[in-house]
Amino acid sequence: MGAMDVFVVETKEQRKAFVSAILNDMKALEYMLDKGMFESGVARIGAEQELCFTDRHYRPAMVGLDILKDIDDPHFTTELAKFNLEANLDPLIFSGNALSTMERHLTVLLDKAAKAADNHKAKPVLTGILPTIQKGDLDFSNITPYDRYRALNNAMIKMRGGDFEFNIKGTDELITKHSTMLFEACNTSFQIHLQIDPDNFVDQYNWAQAIAGPVLAACSNSPLLFGRRLWEESRIAVFEQTVDLKNLNNPEREIKSRVDFGTDWLRESVTEIFKYDIAYYKLLLAGHIDEDALEQLRNGKIPKLRALNLHNGTIYKWNRPCYGITNGKPHLRIENRYVPSGPTIVDEIANTAFWLGLMAGMPEYVSEIDAHLDFDHAKHNFLKAAQVGLSAQFKWTDNKVRTAEELILGELLPIARRGLASKNIDPADIDRYLDIIEARVIAHQTGSIWLNNAFTKLIKKASREEAVVAVTAGMLKRQQTGQPVHTWDSPHIRESGSWSNKFKYVRQIMSQELYTVQEEDLVELSASVMDWRKIHHVPVENEQGEVVGIISSADILKYYCKKVDHEGSEITVNDIMSKNPVTVTRDTLTTDALKLMRKYNLGCLPVVNGVKLVGIVTEYDFICIAQDLFDELENVEKENHHPV
Repeated sequence: MGAMDVFVVETKEQRKAFVSAILNDMKALEYMLDKGMFESGVARIGAEQELCFTDRHYRPAMVGLDILKDIDDPHFTTELAKFNLEANLDPLIFSGNALSTMERHLTVLLDKAAKAADNHKAKPVLTGILPTIQKGDLDFSNITPYDRYRALNNAMIKMRGGDFEFNIKGTDELITKHSTMLFEACNTSFQIHLQIDPDNFVDQYNWAQAIAGPVLAACSNSPLLFGRRLWEESRIAVFEQTVDLKNLNNPEREIKSRVDFGTDWLRESVTEIFKYDIAYYKLLLAGHIDEDALEQLRNGKIPKLRALNLHNGTIYKWNRPCYGITNGKPHLRIENRYVPSGPTIVDEIANTAFWLGLMAGMPEYVSEIDAHLDFDHAKHNFLKAAQVGLSAQFKWTDNKVRTAEELILGELLPIARRGLASKNIDPADIDRYLDIIEARVIAHQTGSIWLNNAFTKLIKKASREEAVVAVTAGMLKRQQTGQPVHTWDSPHIRESGSWSNKFKYVRQIMSQELYTVQEEDLVELSASVMDWRKIHHVPVENEQGEVVGIISSADILKYYCKKVDHEGSEITVNDIMSKNPVTVTRDTLTTDALKLMRKYNLGCLPVVNGVKLVGIVTEYDFICIAQDLFDELENVEKENHHPV
């Protein structure tokens, strides 16, 4: 899709021409399968490494295109957002030292990315979702300025008929909406490819579906988004809700997301998947097709099936079937799309070894998979793994419910070891990579668990903004050691670096846990709220969430001092509040906010997005900043003190 001239289908003629090309490709695919033209007896593996870049403040750095230009290596290509890139690894025969070769190649590529990024004061990070991403980073101006990305965004908006909506609940909850598809850019993955013999594709694909839940549980690395603890693998929910194209003008019609686990086991052929997708999913994009697939076959050539591949590229199955050509021979492969990026290169190769070993060690009963495991149970296993990771319980093929730890350690790792051995993978590589999976599960520390535990610990003594910066800084520091995530210790708040990484902007210090009242509420309510929550300022908002005033403990004290016995108790907030309060935005410099508070002798500043209340900054927040800065100075003095 990346190299094609793609566009949103606007006319009947465009649709007719492209649908005709897809149907032609399907006939060609079936012909090649029927005539045994596909490569078999060869297993190749490959991978795609998605990564993001951070600036010196550990926030998304919009320098992807600049870095791509400096790298000047065809292994690298663009991604949806300016703060992402993708590195494609060369295919390898699945045998011998393929896994350690993949690790070495990936290390070389990421070293190139790091050196190029350093020229732009940025660093590459391997993580499923960068914890410091903010909604403002997903502005449409940050989309990679290529026609294919704009076309994809426009097609999704046109099909949906309105904003993209998100509702994800874990320890915290995220309810929001966005006007573009850039939420998808939050996700970075490590996509693994495995070439499959056509005769074995049905069983191999079904087995890939069956093991998806426990494999995902062992490698989750995406728990945080916008400072909220969501799913262990929040990428799954973010991606599915980004491409959930239910039309807002017809909400009662059930439409499946274009990110799909599937609806049933595969029965006869890979063509079942392609046919279902063509029949069910509307065209999202089209392209100018310059080949007639059937004519190519008649001329003794192998068609590229461009139309079918383009349509398939807009349907993001977690296990996606793919068609390709190697050395003039067509092949089929499964693309594993659910494994996240990171936490380290060696963790990623361990995840790869686990999945590939399981695929190679597929048990014989898979040929009758529906007699051993209901498809809906496999789908539920995947969902639970995304939600709670290694804490999940799975309904397995023996009709028993197993914990993730029991299933992975007791059954799946032995299968993976046998599978890798059957492909003559170097024994030292088998031990190295699968021992990492085993140790990770025993230690109960995936990337997600490390991030969640670190964030939960830090949030007790820091703001959300400070905490996400500290965990990102801590993650990057440990990532650069190359040590697998199960060996990582907890980060400290000081790892976030200088004060500018913690306190420079209002968004880094403001409180988002808001206690508000409305104009018509009784003064007694606002007094009670302040007493119960031990606060001194309460914003006043209208029914639209717009800030219209501030009521403070001083306002209430003045009211009660002036109150006479005969006055009634019906005095409302509107009667005594300070109207038209001075406000700031999330991106206001903290120093500017402090100047405003001093200039107008204010005890607090409401924080707004447009006219909507999103937070509050108070005198207490500045006291906390002062304490942190004094502690930081004291620590520096201790570190620099050298007794004579």
